[in-house]
Amino acid sequence: MEKLIVKEVQTGREMDDFVRFPHRLYADCPYYVPDLDMDIRETFDKRKNPGLDFSDIQPFIAYDSHGDTVGRIAGIINHRANEKWHTRNVRFGFIEFVDDIEVAGALLRAVEQWGRTRGMNAIQGPMGIFDFDKEGMLVDDFDQVSSMITIYNYPYYPRHLEALGYEKEVDWVQIRVQVPEEIPPKYARVAELSKEMFGLQVRKLTSADISERNYGKKVFDLLNVAYSPLFGYTELSDRQIDGYLKRYLPLLDLQLLPVIENEKGELVGVAITMPSLSNALRKGGGRLFPWGWYPLLRALKWKREEKAELFLIAVRPDYQGLGVNALFFADLIPVYNKYGFTWAETGPQLETNVKELSQWKPLHPEIVKRRRCYRKVLE
Repeated sequence: MEKLIVKEVQTGREMDDFVRFPHRLYADCPYYVPDLDMDIRETFDKRKNPGLDFSDIQPFIAYDSHGDTVGRIAGIINHRANEKWHTRNVRFGFIEFVDDIEVAGALLRAVEQWGRTRGMNAIQGPMGIFDFDKEGMLVDDFDQVSSMITIYNYPYYPRHLEALGYEKEVDWVQIRVQVPEEIPPKYARVAELSKEMFGLQVRKLTSADISERNYGKKVFDLLNVAYSPLFGYTELSDRQIDGYLKRYLPLLDLQLLPVIENEKGELVGVAITMPSLSNALRKGGGRLFPWGWYPLLRALKWKREEKAELFLIAVRPDYQGLGVNALFFADLIPVYNKYGFTWAETGPQLETNVKELSQWKPLHPEIVKRRRCYRKVLE
């Protein structure tokens, strides 16, 4: 590219360019699902993003000689993660660029240098501030529709990163299953045994459970315990938990959110699932107003898509292997049939997490959408 300028985002106009660039880049792509513009803006707002209590973040924007936006990226330093994992990593996230390795290289070098000046010795990504943020660059299955919780990118993205010296650190995969009309016998049998032998019971939370009996906090405390050993995970703070509850709880249908309790009434498992919002978000174009809210409300309440999103399953470590997952599936399969879901897809799961991946075998799973966290040592 004849002239390329990469600069830190400092003005409102530059932030507008940062937020809206993907809408132009993917304007003709039938697989891309946009983020809500307001969510991207709030990521960089210290008043609204509790993750910035322990993280630094800096967005960058790239312009060509005509002043047109050709790329964006953000540098992130999660100090809590670096302390927990004994690393000095700068993360890159929100990376988007036209098909030009010069643009990709300039964006990444900006974050590399930003990290070096802050004492970092390696760069990794795409990652967010927190593990529930979008992470992992798509490296295959580019011809499948994305979801509201995952990254979509063009096939040239990983090619350019690898040409720039970035190497695989970890991969995530997603699991796709057809929803059976009946509960598979193995799940039904194991579910009954877990009830009889371990006193486990499925419970559907009510709004009162969450607002008055602190179950929202209990769910996130369980996530912190169950996910703590996983790659890059840092425990959620109370302020982050409050933020997630306020932002996402109104979207959840509690019939699609079973929890498991033991005979003492302790929470030992949670599954968070919901109808796919991919088409609704595409129709809204990243905006809630003036009419972007309507497709979302319609997909949540009135005319659901055929796909269910299995965002996450978390089980307390001392109850893993005791049939908790079978209880979830035995509960959810009839609900999915009632709601008209014909297939379901998980969120990204680490390819090394064999225990988690093996739970899907009775449903004849298909592995799809491999995603990668890249890494490079900073010289």
